[in-house]
Amino acid sequence: MFLGLTKSLIRISVMGLTLSVCTHAQCPVESIVVKGRVENANPQSSVRVQLVFPKHKPGESGEVTVEDGVFQIPIEFVTEQSSIFTNLPTRCGRKPKTVIITLLENNQQTEQVFLDFAKNFKLADPSAYTLRSPLVLNAAP
Repeated sequence: MFLGLTKSLIRISVMGLTLSVCTHAQCPVESIVVKGRVENANPQSSVRVQLVFPKHKPGESGEVTVEDGVFQIPIEFVTEQSSIFTNLPTRCGRKPKTVIITLLENNQQTEQVFLDFAKNFKLADPSAYTLRSPLVLNAAP
């Protein structure tokens, strides 16, 4: 009888643990898609995008080569906000504060634009943000 009760308790414990793991919501991964064109681009032109979060914390970044004067680069970021208290519920509101876009010509910075995330980006679909207006960078002639 004692062995049967122990097996039942183990099964119930495993089921409870499985349910708690399955019901624990994870924060979504969202993305920012930066696309634009470069005036006077040369074959060695590239664009680097850097996300900056509140308190000047650098985040995700990426770089793409300019092709035929245009570029498009998606940058994914995790929305989970970290907390020093592990027993608090997970918050999923992490968003960049600033997006830094740098034009590189032969690995030398020729232009840099700082965009305010809240003002310059809009939600294009449930998980992707795009620029509100076209972006044009100017390469050195």
